[in-house]
Amino acid sequence: MSSPRQEAIREIFSTSAPEESSGPAPLQPVVDMQRLFGRDVFGLHAMRERLPRDVYKKMEQTILRRAPLPADIADVVASAIRDWALERGATHYTHWFQPMTGVTAEKHDAFLTPTGDGHAIQEFSGKMLVCGEPDASSFPSGGIRSTFEARGYTAWDPTVPVFILPGKGGNTLHIPTIFYSWSGESLDRKTPLLRSIEAVSRQALRILRIFGDTTATHVSPMVGAEQEYFLVDRRLAALRPDLIMTGRTLSGLHSPKGQELEDHYFGAVPSRVMAFMQDVESRLIALGIPVRTRHNEVAPGQFEMAPLYEEVNIATDHNMLMMNMLRHVAPEHGFVCLLHEKPFDGVNGSGKHNNWSLCTSYGRNLLDPGDTPSTNAQFLVFLAAVLRAVHKHSMALRLGTIGAGNDHRLGANEAPPAIISVYLGDLLQDTLLGIIGEQPAHARNTTMEIGVTTLPPLPRDYSDRNRTSPFAFTGNKFEFRAVGSSQSIAPANIALNSAVACALDDIATELEKALKDGKELNDALKELLPRLFREHMPVVFNGNGYSAEWPEEAARRGLPNLKDTVAALEHYDDPEVMEVFLRNKVLSEAEILARQEILQENYALSVGLEASVLERMLRESILPVTLRAQSEAAGLVAAIRAVEGASTSSPEERRYTAFRTHNTELMAALDELAAAREEMAKKEDAPARARAARDTLLPIMARCREHCDALEAMTDDALWPLPKYAEMLWTH
Repeated sequence: MSSPRQEAIREIFSTSAPEESSGPAPLQPVVDMQRLFGRDVFGLHAMRERLPRDVYKKMEQTILRRAPLPADIADVVASAIRDWALERGATHYTHWFQPMTGVTAEKHDAFLTPTGDGHAIQEFSGKMLVCGEPDASSFPSGGIRSTFEARGYTAWDPTVPVFILPGKGGNTLHIPTIFYSWSGESLDRKTPLLRSIEAVSRQALRILRIFGDTTATHVSPMVGAEQEYFLVDRRLAALRPDLIMTGRTLSGLHSPKGQELEDHYFGAVPSRVMAFMQDVESRLIALGIPVRTRHNEVAPGQFEMAPLYEEVNIATDHNMLMMNMLRHVAPEHGFVCLLHEKPFDGVNGSGKHNNWSLCTSYGRNLLDPGDTPSTNAQFLVFLAAVLRAVHKHSMALRLGTIGAGNDHRLGANEAPPAIISVYLGDLLQDTLLGIIGEQPAHARNTTMEIGVTTLPPLPRDYSDRNRTSPFAFTGNKFEFRAVGSSQSIAPANIALNSAVACALDDIATELEKALKDGKELNDALKELLPRLFREHMPVVFNGNGYSAEWPEEAARRGLPNLKDTVAALEHYDDPEVMEVFLRNKVLSEAEILARQEILQENYALSVGLEASVLERMLRESILPVTLRAQSEAAGLVAAIRAVEGASTSSPEERRYTAFRTHNTELMAALDELAAAREEMAKKEDAPARARAARDTLLPIMARCREHCDALEAMTDDALWPLPKYAEMLWTH
């Protein structure tokens, strides 16, 4: 008699393998991607077609130039959106927001409104578009409001277009919104992101004005967020309670074949996976999300998709939609999509590389070194601001990458260390060394000088990439590689925008004073830039971030090493960290402290959930099997002794002893884990619960896994109830 696990494996191989064909690929209907792009989005193109000219111009000013939305056009815009949505089969609308849960939230309301005479109309007013009032009592608030106080408000963010998502029986109009409390505090991640965008734009414009740029109306942080994920066959995932409830495996022997041959990376995409990818991409393209790249990642069963660059607010919304779409479409193709940072031990985890740059309103990338010498001094000022931001405010940036899941990944071979440093490449680093008067490590033929017109052009791609750096310059942008795959990119970009805004403020203030005092810009730069680069050169590290020597070197440089989420969160209320957000009014003090408490509570709850799932899974699924195997081993030993006499060195004796030892130790560890969970629940505050989860639960869980994995190696394969690593990683 076969086990459910073996039945699932047989079914996978009997139904999913495509028939081999020696002929050419059959012709498929051509999807017109150009016409499909943005079909389900009420963007500027749809607005131009459906809004009166004067209303359209006002909306265009709001979207492209950040002008306030005039209240008198709300009803007109709402009417046009309603007609457009109804034509596309929408029956409901929802204010779509991003609370502090880390996922998106929505409450659907029907367009249908009874008229009182037995009929109904499809109603959607400006008020319905602009604001809503979802029940906020069960969303995390960090003490900003009591749970019995239910009022929470959503307000339309007109800079991101509304969109339609399909559903069986009817589609739903989604309106991107912010989410805030009755007393006005932010309860979401979009509000501080919007504030941080305004902050960095305001300070960047000061620098541009110093360099004579009077054309730019605003500066936008631009982001391209790569998304890594795992796919597991749905029939196997259904037999793993840990995957279903926590997103990662809490036990499991490593697969005999992992990623060591590096044959999965950029390999041919399996046909089932390709069908899934194409389905997801088509739906995302219809939503105006410019997905462009797809490929196999390093670990077996791991894949990636990546969009082109977008303004960070839109990129954040699009990334949340991308994660939702991956999860929701996967079951239609017989998969479960895992976005956890470390679903499987022993192979690479998943990240979300956050490629960040600054772009003017007329499309100029301020982090592009440029082709003409006259632009390079300005580039160096913005480069100096980024180095200052990362060096001075590295703890704030680290707080943008925290999470129980990401703790399993940061510092491993697939992810940068928790030490925040900057990779510049040899040529750019040597340029800065020349500016500060130090001998470059690599001889150059050109003498580097500071000046508006005297600095030589810098090529875009002048060095290899450093995959171990958490913050690497890649030619015209910085790649923030420490963000976790399941995380919203909002916290990392809130921190990054805020830190760079502070640095730009410092630089602009000094340059403005120098110019006011009568200095020439060139002379002011010659004085300022060497000092800035000398002060912040300790954050530049082009070496191997995985080396054992780097943490010691980083400590000598004064760079913090906050190795886990709990350690990082304890610094959230440090005055110098709070100042990053307070200075440009990105977060208030109450909002900062609320986020600290929410994130500490989330960590404790996440680890506590994993402990609970592990305990039940091992007690209910593993121990019955392994104790039965121990009993059978004891019976075999007794039978052999009856015939051959006592022996302590026979294979049967050793196998029985191993079963008894690991079962006994496992049961003791599970009892200890249950007691530790009860003790953690008694802790009075979130910081204490978070520390207990890290210091007590995780070590006991590791011991449970150690004994469970040893038992997996000993138990008859036909009896083992949980799908194994090799089966989950290599059945696509």
